[in-house]
Amino acid sequence: MTAAGIVELRAPYLVMIGGVKSAMYAKTGCGIVDWRRELVAGQLRFEGCGVDLGVPDMSVQEAKIAGVRSLIIGVAPVGGVVPDSWLQVLEEAAKAGIDIVCGLHIRLGNYPQIVEAAATSGARLIDVRVPPANIPVGTGRKRRGKRVLTVGTDCAVGKKYSALALHSEMQAAGFKTTFRATGQTGIMIAGQGLPIDAVVADFVSGAAEMLSPDNDDDHWDVIEGQGSLFHPGYAAVSLGLLHGSQPDAVIVCHDASRTLMDEWEGYSLPSINECIELNVATGRLTNKAIRCAGVSVNTSGLAAAERPRYLSKLAAETGLPCTDPVAVGIKPILENFQQHFT
Repeated sequence: MTAAGIVELRAPYLVMIGGVKSAMYAKTGCGIVDWRRELVAGQLRFEGCGVDLGVPDMSVQEAKIAGVRSLIIGVAPVGGVVPDSWLQVLEEAAKAGIDIVCGLHIRLGNYPQIVEAAATSGARLIDVRVPPANIPVGTGRKRRGKRVLTVGTDCAVGKKYSALALHSEMQAAGFKTTFRATGQTGIMIAGQGLPIDAVVADFVSGAAEMLSPDNDDDHWDVIEGQGSLFHPGYAAVSLGLLHGSQPDAVIVCHDASRTLMDEWEGYSLPSINECIELNVATGRLTNKAIRCAGVSVNTSGLAAAERPRYLSKLAAETGLPCTDPVAVGIKPILENFQQHFT
């Protein structure tokens, strides 16, 4: 099995978030609960954990009794590794016959104690963040079909949620559409995709071309974005994904409560208009017709009464529909698609 093929996870799930202090670093767990809650039996947290996914707390043994079949590592820390202190819990789950599902940069097969436990019990070790072999270099060839890519002012600002919400609304409106997952959480939610940030740099644009191949002229691929062109650590993957996706439209994603790059001291976020301009300018390399279709904002850090004023001000500044896909819904951006992109 590769991440480019179907990822068959056995439900119900136990989502392990350990001792993380911020929901930003539990975004895998949060995403799975938000989009596949019916498959989640519980969460596994350590003392002092600062995040609650809103599902029952369970130990490994309680999960086994409850019929859990997969333990999903639900964190996304900087660097993509977990503390050594987690290994004992993963080994315990594997011994209990529970599959271990990992979307990090580590490989479960590199931990002998987990491998041995799984071999004894029959549990599967599933590494989601493994790209397929033989990815080509990007060609830049214009492909049939239409594409929209979510881009961001920073990491973890709602690119996945915005793409999923738009895809859902497009389906409801009768569009031909496919959600294209590019990160571990999106792959777990969709059941297929390609982990763009695990691809060797020279082949990122080629991987994006593989992910979104030729299609019907009226078909829309909704492509999950990664990183930000303004991020000092992750801009490279964002650029390769932008060039390979060849989007006809981009949706800029932003967190209204954030002014600095998270965890990158001294780096300010760009304005929305700066983000639009740079993504459109660089995207023209592979699609001369690229345009911005709207702005998707996480306003959860604002007071409810402040949200309408903030979104209205942003719409006036950009001349585009601006909405919160969770609190308000993505329909204003979909309506822009229906008027100007179809």
